[in-house]
Amino acid sequence: MIPKFNRPISPRENILRYLRGENPLWMPDMRRDCATVCPYAFPDNRARAFGGVDCFGIQWTYEPNIRAAMVTPGTRRLSDITRWREELEWFDPWSIDWQKEIDEHYAQGLSPERFTTFVILNGFFERTADLTSFEDAFCYLLEEPEALTEFYDRLAQWHIELIKIAKQFFHADMILLHDDMGSQKNAFFSSELYRRLLMPQYQKVTRAAHDMGLYISLHSCGNVGIHIQNFIDAGFDGWEGQNAVNDKQAIMDQYGDKLFQMSMTTIDPSLSDEEAEALVCGLVDGLGKTRRLLPSLLVMGQREVSIEDAFYRCSRRKYCGG
Repeated sequence: MIPKFNRPISPRENILRYLRGENPLWMPDMRRDCATVCPYAFPDNRARAFGGVDCFGIQWTYEPNIRAAMVTPGTRRLSDITRWREELEWFDPWSIDWQKEIDEHYAQGLSPERFTTFVILNGFFERTADLTSFEDAFCYLLEEPEALTEFYDRLAQWHIELIKIAKQFFHADMILLHDDMGSQKNAFFSSELYRRLLMPQYQKVTRAAHDMGLYISLHSCGNVGIHIQNFIDAGFDGWEGQNAVNDKQAIMDQYGDKLFQMSMTTIDPSLSDEEAEALVCGLVDGLGKTRRLLPSLLVMGQREVSIEDAFYRCSRRKYCGG
């Protein structure tokens, strides 16, 4: 059941004010204010969540310890990147009955009152590693730029078809495209390599999203601070990254006017109600003071008070001068 609130404007309009650089009335909680669409009718999404075979025939195995799936050990879908034309079959995303998927699973969640984000789970680098191996993916970036560029040309168009579906069937407001590019310590590859090999491809995807009237944000885990300017130059409107390994405040201070941030904030059940309220109100006074943060609150355990409501009240007072 989606809660209804007596708010002066809709959650969707409030988020759009954020993204347009206008004055929002409160800081959004994306778990409440946004409908996130990641349809399990699409093989990639189902395999990544539960295990199974994805759009490219890659076998995934569910790992209970992380509550997600990983490429099954020993799996290699593509013998070599230079053979992608001969060995890959391209799943047609238009072959899915998307209206049936909406009717069965999204009829209650989608609303013109809520902002809608459509998730695409695999970007260019991740797809290369999944098809071959991480080790070979790194080698291909250095040794096979021509073959990768030809493959990425085709993959970019495939992503654009998904964006068309997001717009036509789900009336999406934003695309959230995943491509992890770093470890806990540093990015996987240099800024120069990103600009030479990956940026032209991402510019095709972001340009297509913008041409359809959509915002587009990049989910990229790891310590990817060296790529923030690259993400901006590639055309992304926002970035969702790990709090623990990136200096989010420094990045917001330097790039916040050009790139909004998305962030998951987990409210640990060991915190008292007062401590939890102080934590979420700290978001408003910290990263949120730029009005360029779109957080998602994950409140763990049972509480006597609603931390989400406290967050709303705190940001209303801050943003509306109360």
